[in-house]
Amino acid sequence: MKPVILAEKPSQAKAYADAFKVKRHEGYLEIQPCPIFPEGAYITWGIGHLVELKEPKAYDPKWGKWSLASLPILPEKYEFQIAKGKFKQFSVVKNLLKATDTVINACDVDREGSNIFYSIYNQSGARSQTIKRLWINSLEVDEVLKGFSNLQDNRKDLLLYDEAKARQISDWLVGMNGSRLYSLLLQKQGIKEVFPIGRVQSPTIFLIYQRQLEIEQFVSEPFFEIEATFHAEKGAYKGKAKAKENKREKIQELLSNHYIQPNSPGVITSVEKVDKRTPPPQLHSLSTLQATANRLWKTSPADVLKTMQGLYEKKLVSYPRTDARHITPNEFSYISAQVSAYQQIIGHPFEVASLVPKKRYVDGSKVQEHYAIIPTKKLPTPAKLAGLSNLERNLYEEIVRTTLAMFHTDYLYTETKVTTDVNGLPFFTTGKTERDQGWKALFVRSSKDKEEQPLPPLHMHEKVESDINIKEGKTLPPKPYTEGQLIAMMKTCGKLVEDKLETEILKEVEGLGTEATRSGIIETIKRHGYISVSKNIVSITDKGRVLCQAIEGNLLASPSMTAKWETYLRKIGNGEGSMDRFLGSIAKFIQSLMDEVPNQLNTKQINIKLAPRASKFDKFKRDPIVACPKCQKGSIIAHKNFYGCTEYKNGCTQTFNGYFLKKKITPSQIKLLCTKGKTNVIKGFEAENGQKFDASLAFVEGKIKLEFKKE
Repeated sequence: MKPVILAEKPSQAKAYADAFKVKRHEGYLEIQPCPIFPEGAYITWGIGHLVELKEPKAYDPKWGKWSLASLPILPEKYEFQIAKGKFKQFSVVKNLLKATDTVINACDVDREGSNIFYSIYNQSGARSQTIKRLWINSLEVDEVLKGFSNLQDNRKDLLLYDEAKARQISDWLVGMNGSRLYSLLLQKQGIKEVFPIGRVQSPTIFLIYQRQLEIEQFVSEPFFEIEATFHAEKGAYKGKAKAKENKREKIQELLSNHYIQPNSPGVITSVEKVDKRTPPPQLHSLSTLQATANRLWKTSPADVLKTMQGLYEKKLVSYPRTDARHITPNEFSYISAQVSAYQQIIGHPFEVASLVPKKRYVDGSKVQEHYAIIPTKKLPTPAKLAGLSNLERNLYEEIVRTTLAMFHTDYLYTETKVTTDVNGLPFFTTGKTERDQGWKALFVRSSKDKEEQPLPPLHMHEKVESDINIKEGKTLPPKPYTEGQLIAMMKTCGKLVEDKLETEILKEVEGLGTEATRSGIIETIKRHGYISVSKNIVSITDKGRVLCQAIEGNLLASPSMTAKWETYLRKIGNGEGSMDRFLGSIAKFIQSLMDEVPNQLNTKQINIKLAPRASKFDKFKRDPIVACPKCQKGSIIAHKNFYGCTEYKNGCTQTFNGYFLKKKITPSQIKLLCTKGKTNVIKGFEAENGQKFDASLAFVEGKIKLEFKKE
């Protein structure tokens, strides 16, 4: 029998197919006989998750309606179903899986990839097949061939699946119960909104809320310092006395005690020079790349991940969802052999300092499933580079520069500390003189990146003229988070927790979420209306404030709670924990919410008034779009999910769906259908197999049909 290879999505399957000679079929590809697969093989794919947990009402009709009386939602066993719109592809996969004796899991090599594979496999009804695991970090042809030649067994994979399934069910339980509980209780207080609750989302929102409160409650206080500009023989420099007072009078008193006037001369009493060096930066993990891209180009973490996934599928970079910052000797070997070629890509040749691997970058003991993000062996042609989007090019070059930096010299500079005495009051100055740019030369993107003006040559006992003044300043509040800082905040939130034990737990699991999920969590809380982002600055919304006031004092607001859960999830993935035990503790937590939250909310006065929820179709509701083509009396207007005639009460049945093949139909397109009988070409329709295409819509005999451009 031919083995069946299951990829996570069509683009991944295509990348595998590029390594073989294949025939195309609907929903799968057929590998022709070759040394790795003497009988040939089939490659098929999911479209992300083909299988999902059933809705609560599928277990019990009483859970179909939101009511406090029906809570908690705790099914005795958890059931799965085929995701909406994905039955056709699932059927293709199912038939292939059941007809073979060997299945190769070629989904992403992480917790979620294991979940996607086994949820599809188990739902298909296939049993007793030998299951092998493809474990690679690059989609280049030689890496794909090497991976299929050295398939692994599925022991680790089964543990990762148990971990992922436990995570999936626990998140479902917290979401289904918490969202209903808080939404219904807050509705009793007159707040008519839906408040989605999430195991990781909720503490993330609460940390953003805490930062906002710190900013709002901050009381700015004035302070006064003594600053001086000194004029030496070979140039000017600034100095500052170690005096900071909240009243100007105290500073003036200090100056008087030293008989200092604005132009009192000074003398240099100390010049200390220390040569220092900064090594090249470590290689990028996903979170460091997201933070860098947000700082440099204001790119959202979600867009960075999406773009990196595209570069991975174009075989230009290694697997992006990694938390590692090291590589193994194998990767170092191919990179060091191609240093000059990578230098040409960024147009920056330099003399290699050393081709000896350093522990700062190359350490197999610090690489688990995936190594750091680096360029692949594949060198893009000038045409390929020119075809990349601006963001793709920026990210690819950032990865190449960071990888090349480990072959460059250290950044060398001299730190100079100067003490200038004015009538017995010392003024202190620290300056930096660059001796060798070293690796920093790779990252000079603009004149802003260049060094500040160095100190002039100064020497001991040199007399200087002075311009001394009192500087007034104000203490500043903490700054709001940027989107890039949210990623770092989620990863290092243990620093924000006072309990030392909990700080250690958060440090061990690397905070909230995982490298692969943090950007998705940020997008989710934006979509739910808990935060807003304007000019890259993150703010809590009124809806977010209501949620945070409601969960304050509860474990749902605590990053430590989700960290403890994540610790146990990792134990499941390592074979040291039990999924049943974990879900049992989640059930107890859900029950404690039911027992405690109603009383907690009764004692809280949440007085924020939220505006009524507006439908995105509201602005069209009263505006006629076009005369009804059927009755000619009424007008077509927009409703929430469809368009219909205003004469429906008088019997007109003309309607149009608001969506066609997952593409939203706009009012202007409805107008064209009713007046011209046809729209312009619409981009992005999605077929059942997940493939996208462009077409026009035509209105023929009361029905909408696709119309393709004739070549």
